[in-house]
Amino acid sequence: MQKSSPKRKIRPSQVVRGGQGKEARMRPEPVYEKEKKYLRLEGKVALITGGDSGIGRSVAIAFVKEGAEVCIAYHKDHRDARETAKRIKELGGTCMLIPGDISNEQHCKKIISAVVNTWGRIDILINNAAVQTPQKKLSNITARQLIRTFEVNVFSQLYMIKAAEQFMRKGASIINTTSVTAYRGSSHLIDYASTKGAIVSMVRSLAAYFADKGIRVNGVAPGPVWTPLIPTTFSPKEVSTFGSDTPLKRAANPVEIAYAYVFLGSDDASYITGQVLHPNGGEIVNA
Repeated sequence: MQKSSPKRKIRPSQVVRGGQGKEARMRPEPVYEKEKKYLRLEGKVALITGGDSGIGRSVAIAFVKEGAEVCIAYHKDHRDARETAKRIKELGGTCMLIPGDISNEQHCKKIISAVVNTWGRIDILINNAAVQTPQKKLSNITARQLIRTFEVNVFSQLYMIKAAEQFMRKGASIINTTSVTAYRGSSHLIDYASTKGAIVSMVRSLAAYFADKGIRVNGVAPGPVWTPLIPTTFSPKEVSTFGSDTPLKRAANPVEIAYAYVFLGSDDASYITGQVLHPNGGEIVNA
């Protein structure tokens, strides 16, 4: 039996000898590295709807920590908005607060105008605001509730994007908040889950629309998250077990969702569009 030769240590100089490698023959050569940047959103202007509390607040704070200028559009929770702005100021950031109803298209135009008049552009638009009204019976979903849920959750996103389009340039990013309920449904949030499904289709369609302009459109579909929306819309019993049906057996804190938005808004996600990220505690979704 022939004895095997002992393995020799390969020196770097031995690797490069022997002719031109495959990489060197490629035109253009692949890009393997990006310049390391500690502040991933430095110099960017971000507009966040529903940024006064919950996921939106955490996203706003995370964006400021990454170097962005932030505008928060919110409905009427002035105290929450002021607390968020206070924290942003403590971090040395800049925050504009704009209250009002984003289901009104004219108000959406006013928000965009205020941002552009202040900073001259919009680099990241995050459509995050939403409402939900749980109902145990389908018959309890009134026409008014149905319309209101779609107005706030879906129509407002299109209103904001339409108004912002002319001010967004190549490299800009749009991020829409959808939900795990868009993929698995919800027996007590039928209208809400329906709006979130519409948002998924909106993300995919807008990604195709904006592709030639170099503007990326993506979504985030959180699972159960501990936000003010939960104790204000669910019963105490439901609140006590909220999130326990996920593989991780708990709801997320808003900060555990926020950095999905940071990633999608940064240049690290420059080749991602038309996609949805799923920070949902381990639930498997297929779509």
